[in-house]
Amino acid sequence: MLLAVIAGCEIGFWVLLAAGMTTRYLLRLPRLGIVLLAMVPLVDVVMLVASVIDIRSGGEPAFKHSLAAIFIGVSVGFGHRSLKWADGWAAYKFAGAPRPPKLEKGTREKARHERSGWYHHVLAYVVGVGVMIALGLLSGKGYDALLGPAWTWTIVLVIDGFVSFSYSGATSPSDPPAGRTLPPCESGPESQRSPSSSVS
Repeated sequence: MLLAVIAGCEIGFWVLLAAGMTTRYLLRLPRLGIVLLAMVPLVDVVMLVASVIDIRSGGEPAFKHSLAAIFIGVSVGFGHRSLKWADGWAAYKFAGAPRPPKLEKGTREKARHERSGWYHHVLAYVVGVGVMIALGLLSGKGYDALLGPAWTWTIVLVIDGFVSFSYSGATSPSDPPAGRTLPPCESGPESQRSPSSSVS
């Protein structure tokens, strides 16, 4: 039963997201669209309540509870970020808004974005593993059976951290700070020429 609830909640997430964007931009009903988008977090509440009910009803702590915890953690960690991304593209496609910028590799903005993504991953991990432990304690049977996926998730988190911070190491020290554009004399190869080289 819990697996069916999890599947239904995941489908519900995308249905509410699509309905919110469609209502907001295609039907030109922004208030209703915001209401639908505001309902997206309720999906996680339903999943959490269903997991607690299943555990309290005598259900053995199992992978299905870990799966629910992972979905809840990912939703908390990346939910707002995903909504913002979807809203930006929907506004571009259907409302004439500027195209969301593509962050180029080797820039400070790209490095900052990747680090931010890893911080969100850490939040998702902490929330997800916390839910696993809480469900295990609530069951009275321990949480060892729930933490199996957490060890794999730990490895993924560490690898993601190395990848995310590798963008910082590849950032050119000559990149201008965000929001500041260097004048032409500072930004191009000409700025590297010595005064004497311009006179010949």
